[in-house]
Amino acid sequence: MRDRAATDFTAIAEAFRGRRVLVTGHTGFKGGWLSLWLSQMGAHVTGVSLPPAAEPSLFESARIAQFVDHRIADIRKPEEFAEATQGCQPDLLIHMAAQSLVRPSYDDPAGTFATNVTGTAVVLDWARRLPMLKGIVVVTSDKCYENHEWAWPYRENDQIGGADPYSASKGCAEIVAGAFRRSYFSEPGSAHVATVRAGNVFGGGDWATDRLIPDIIRAAMAGRSVRIRNPASVRPWQHVLEPLSGYLLLGSLLMSARGGEFAGAWNFGPPADAFLRVDDIARGLLAQWGDGRPQIELGASACDPHEAGMLTLDSSKARQRLGWRPRLSTDAAIAMTADWYRAFAGGDADMQAFTRAQIGEYVGGETSIPQPAEKMPLCV
Repeated sequence: MRDRAATDFTAIAEAFRGRRVLVTGHTGFKGGWLSLWLSQMGAHVTGVSLPPAAEPSLFESARIAQFVDHRIADIRKPEEFAEATQGCQPDLLIHMAAQSLVRPSYDDPAGTFATNVTGTAVVLDWARRLPMLKGIVVVTSDKCYENHEWAWPYRENDQIGGADPYSASKGCAEIVAGAFRRSYFSEPGSAHVATVRAGNVFGGGDWATDRLIPDIIRAAMAGRSVRIRNPASVRPWQHVLEPLSGYLLLGSLLMSARGGEFAGAWNFGPPADAFLRVDDIARGLLAQWGDGRPQIELGASACDPHEAGMLTLDSSKARQRLGWRPRLSTDAAIAMTADWYRAFAGGDADMQAFTRAQIGEYVGGETSIPQPAEKMPLCV
């Protein structure tokens, strides 16, 4: 299940213990897992985000507000964001807040660009005025690459682009981060800026609409069938903890004396055997779900917008320079995900404890649950 010789989680935990970390988008799926993991390592976490978009949500079911200094703000509005973060002096900023779905970007392209591009500029403009800040991790997407439907994976130096509004907005976010890095974060003593690109992540607590795993789970819980769009499309599938482990490793290095060596772009994708078709992942989850599995209907409808057919990532740079590598097989990742949703569907599990236990199992270390961190950890 795990490669214990891979990422040194003990060293990462030591790097974050007592550190002040600001996470934007902490009410989202990836942001919620990241915030819990940071608090589990002893970091003082402040989160700035809109309220949870989905109901139910990981933020509510895992009671993340108990461990995070929870603040509400719209990153598209500079004054609102500045007010929410007044007095904050983080050691590390992890910017995850985003409109994160392809299909909704077709319905609201202006809103998608406003959040993913203008919002990134607002956050970085605020960050350049923080004298104590040591590192910035800007989370974009594997879809930031100009997709040529190649059979080989994309590397960090491949062309940025995007045919749909979401993909293009993530390519623009990369350009914005690069411009801020060269314009404001290149002087000695300034924070070091990195961007990170992950594959198609899944895991317990994702309730977003028009996303494969949540759609299947909702169908299973409601006792109805589910239609799977583009079953033959190939994606770099990975459990949410896999890229988050890369973000944390990179963040710990950005805060170190050698931080400048780790600025720039990084892919955190799965191995080649996890470059799988959509229907392979769907069938794997159904097999793990067991009794009560929904019937699936394969195929897109004529009104479905365009989505890439082939998209994979090359993470050689992260493996060679950071020592990062994925730990979970695809089967193990799907099993963890099914376990989480089954526990939730049962109605009597403590989902905060369950989520933290999965983090502990992933790192192969202590799974005990700490007391909630002291509030307002970032303010001076």
